[in-house]
Amino acid sequence: MKIWIDADACPLPVKTIVFRASQRVGVPVTLVANQRLQTPPSPLITAVHVSQGFDEADHYLVEQATVSDLVITADIPLAARLVAKGIPALNPRGELYTVDNIQERLALRNLKEELRAAGSVTGGPAPYHDRDKQAFANSLDRWLARRRVR
Repeated sequence: MKIWIDADACPLPVKTIVFRASQRVGVPVTLVANQRLQTPPSPLITAVHVSQGFDEADHYLVEQATVSDLVITADIPLAARLVAKGIPALNPRGELYTVDNIQERLALRNLKEELRAAGSVTGGPAPYHDRDKQAFANSLDRWLARRRVR
């Protein structure tokens, strides 16, 4: 079991929560990004620097993560690729992507992208709030608890 973080756009509070959980339960964490990252001094926490190409971090995560791992990502198309392979994906707001919800999330994301391109909708995701941080922490704890029982 390992936790992977799609680190290019991951909020700092999410990384901090994952790092603490890693130390608490002894699960390894790997951050993947197309830029160099600083990680806390821990043998459980590593970083992988991929090339600057489009979706390189995504490709790496899909190739390296396994069904016993968890990938933290806000990237819905990446989450869809992971879920299709049976790999759990959790977004920074605490929603676990599943086969039951990923297609709806992907369709909504694509619709919003089309509306933004047409100028009908502007802006991006809502700001990251304390309630999002708490929802993420709770979801991560639930996922870790289910894995420790097995």
